[in-house]
Amino acid sequence: MSNILRQQIEAFVPLTDEEFELVLSRFSAKKFKKHQIIIREGEYVHNDYFLVNGLMKVSYIDSEGKEHIVQFGMEHCWITDPQAYHHQTTATLQVDCLEDCDTLFITLQNREKLCREVQKMEYFFSKQATANYIQFQHRILCLISSSVKEQYDKLVSNYPGLIQRVPKSLIASFLGVSRETLSRLASA
Repeated sequence: MSNILRQQIEAFVPLTDEEFELVLSRFSAKKFKKHQIIIREGEYVHNDYFLVNGLMKVSYIDSEGKEHIVQFGMEHCWITDPQAYHHQTTATLQVDCLEDCDTLFITLQNREKLCREVQKMEYFFSKQATANYIQFQHRILCLISSSVKEQYDKLVSNYPGLIQRVPKSLIASFLGVSRETLSRLASA
């Protein structure tokens, strides 16, 4: 698992073996089972998770109890409720496992300590946050300016293999359409 994290970091910054050992010492490993909720709305968020293996979803439950999927997280993705994690407040989002998952996670305190100890990590986390910001911007622009068919095509392009790994009802929730509409899109 640590090799995958190192590859992710070294896509942005090179690390010596000693630096990586220090980086790794600030992370913890945890396995989660399918259907396990790792971040629950209303609870404090202590960790940012690097998904080594598995599949997760980030969702928002509205006042009527309807689930709106904000993000899917596949292998080599970072998952948390960013606002709650960085401000150390309660979550407005929920994160749960769609498959068994292997993760490496870091607390905000360990992340800040690590950035002081290995300056390169501050650059890495900045680049990683920027990439996530850009991804969410693309999603928002797609939602407001693209047809449902274009959104579906983008989903298939951005998340290769996802369609085979999750129920159609979750794909429909992500796109904000009914299952019937999704079936028509998938067969078009």
